[in-house]
Amino acid sequence: MPLVAAGLRSVLWVLVGLAGLALAAVGVWWVLAHTGVLRVLGAVLSVAAPVTVFALYAAFGLLGPALVSLALWALAVTAARTVPAHGHTVSERTERARQTGQAGQSVVKEPRAPWILMNPRSGGGKVGRFQLAEKARAAGCRVVLLDAGQDVVELARQAVAEGADLLAVAGGDGTQALVAEVAAHHDLPFVVIPAGTRNHFALDLGLDRDDPAAALRALTDGVELRVDLGYAADRVFVNNASFGTYASVVTDPAYRDAKTRTTLRTLPGLLTGEEALRLRARAGRTRVDGLQALLVSNNPYGRAVDAARPGRRERLDSGLLGLVCVRVGSTADAARIVRGPRSGGLVRLTAEEVVVEAGTDTLPVGIDGEHVVLPSPVVCRSAPGALRVRVPRHRPHAPRGGGAAADWPRVARLALGRPVPDRWTARSGSRR
Repeated sequence: MPLVAAGLRSVLWVLVGLAGLALAAVGVWWVLAHTGVLRVLGAVLSVAAPVTVFALYAAFGLLGPALVSLALWALAVTAARTVPAHGHTVSERTERARQTGQAGQSVVKEPRAPWILMNPRSGGGKVGRFQLAEKARAAGCRVVLLDAGQDVVELARQAVAEGADLLAVAGGDGTQALVAEVAAHHDLPFVVIPAGTRNHFALDLGLDRDDPAAALRALTDGVELRVDLGYAADRVFVNNASFGTYASVVTDPAYRDAKTRTTLRTLPGLLTGEEALRLRARAGRTRVDGLQALLVSNNPYGRAVDAARPGRRERLDSGLLGLVCVRVGSTADAARIVRGPRSGGLVRLTAEEVVVEAGTDTLPVGIDGEHVVLPSPVVCRSAPGALRVRVPRHRPHAPRGGGAAADWPRVARLALGRPVPDRWTARSGSRR
């Protein structure tokens, strides 16, 4: 589109756009890693750079073509992820559906003695606002309201000892993970009721986070899925375990009441100060050093720039951990990060097991948003199919599968009208 509008000059305009992104990245880095005048300059630069680029595009009549190009690029990414494989049979498509959890779900009977833990403080009081306790009791559930200081794991174990045949949680992801571990250990079904603030686990299960009471339908009209659990040492996580800057920020007592202010106050020292941690991660034969931050997720997240499902997990049963590694140590590194994986500042991997260390005896870790300190090195691993999750049969946001990475070679051959050889796989575009 820019080539049509600006001819060969479009190459120059692309470079202008990239320069604007690089300057914006530098500005963000100055805001996060510095204080005083340099932080103020960074805030100005991070806003002024993209605004200036768009103003130049508009002045030369290229703003429209640039926006259309961005829309077409997003459409191309979506198409590249969903392009059909050549010559696949119905049975092969059915097998892929089964592997993504859509055809392998089983209809289940109603539980005899369901037990639900509810945190009345989660999500700003969603338990009370949606009358979850009353509705759960009306459905025949034993409801336990969590008080401050109570041992969640011990409560769940006591419920099992007293005959509970289903465990459920109405609360945040940290509480969900603690009870999910007990359910997995006893091979009991587990129900997620999204009554927390974010509830990313519920999101990726396809549950309606705006209507947490709808999750109770899993008790009377549900299906069962087998999903993975992640472990950081002996701690379970349903979403992710974060190491480095974020995990260190949440250790500050002021973080709960003033997240943004505490983050901006502590990040400079964590990124460039003497106390800054430098993490090392080992996944199979791959080793990555000099990291400021590392996110280990229970199944890989989609890319943030993915137009199809940004920042979500297409599946929860791949048996793999996702890794996002951040390594930005200077202004030059921040400018290069716009190149993506080629910059070396952002590394994405998948593995069954990851070892994280930093040359210290312990490591702060954010496990599903909860701060813990674990002995170093920390071994993270996936427990494939460890958890039986019961969800409503009809979910408004159920994943559709097909979350493969963009298959650009196949897209290019289809666009040129050339046949697509069988040796190209639909999942990754690599040769078998």
